[in-house]
Amino acid sequence: MKSLFRLLSFVLLTSGLAYAQDYPTKPIRLIVGFAPGGGTDYVGRMIGQRLSDALGQPVVVENRPGASSMVANELVAKSAPDGYTLLVAAAGAMTIAPNINTNVGFDTFKDFEPIALVVTSPYLLTVNPSVPAKTLAEFTALAKASPGKLNFASSGTGGAPHLAGELYKRMARVDIVHVPYKGLAPAITDVLGGQVQAVFADINLVLKQIEAGKLKALAITGTQRFSALPDVPTMAEAGLPGYQAQTWYGLVAPAGTPAPIIKRLHAEVSKALALPEVRSQFATQGMLPASASATPADFAALIRADFDKWRKLIKEAGIKASG
Repeated sequence: MKSLFRLLSFVLLTSGLAYAQDYPTKPIRLIVGFAPGGGTDYVGRMIGQRLSDALGQPVVVENRPGASSMVANELVAKSAPDGYTLLVAAAGAMTIAPNINTNVGFDTFKDFEPIALVVTSPYLLTVNPSVPAKTLAEFTALAKASPGKLNFASSGTGGAPHLAGELYKRMARVDIVHVPYKGLAPAITDVLGGQVQAVFADINLVLKQIEAGKLKALAITGTQRFSALPDVPTMAEAGLPGYQAQTWYGLVAPAGTPAPIIKRLHAEVSKALALPEVRSQFATQGMLPASASATPADFAALIRADFDKWRKLIKEAGIKASG
């Protein structure tokens, strides 16, 4: 019996290796859960082109917008695990949406094989210039002095910018009011106009206004400073040790995709992320490229850590799906 098991294991292993050596033999679909023009789409097209060049087959970006990428996630989760349908996984759809919505058509951990983290994208805690605070500590002191008087805008209830604000509220122990919008663009417009005091926003959406003095950046929500704003500290540096709230984008495949294919795709993504021109292009979008030495296991650990962190916060804050 043991001999038969070893034989079957050997056959499966060698067949998988042979399949991976020939892979790919046809175009690869790279599914993006949002319309063209956004961060997920940008990452998909940047990495898709590099993979096309490296693999010798077209990597076709296919936009499947709907339900904040949950439609795309479900599509890929139910696709054949053969390496020909991949997903640009976005942090919100993988780690936040399943903790807010009870009817998602996929399981973050059972339905996908992580391939590689591509970029992280932190937010900036940004305020209207009329707010009498130049630092995070001063903003926190202002909020504590007037509970419920300050407010912060977000792209909508349950979105990553909203959770970034809720995490700040809990860690700083302040009472500031959440004002949800339908997207960050109108939220930023009202912060510029002074109708709302603050917003946690993508760097590329507010950088020009900050440089023009129309907004003030108090802190960055990631683990490192951003090159274009070297004087803006991280939230941790500014007085909230352990604070981290950022979105990220990476590649995943359907569960059951042969390990040699995952290894091949990961290797090619890592080579792309090591290129200075790729890292520079991502930086223009306010994105921080992942380390070229990061592994699929590292990406899996990040997904699990963020999933558990947001699940705890969502439960404690009583956040429910909007609409």
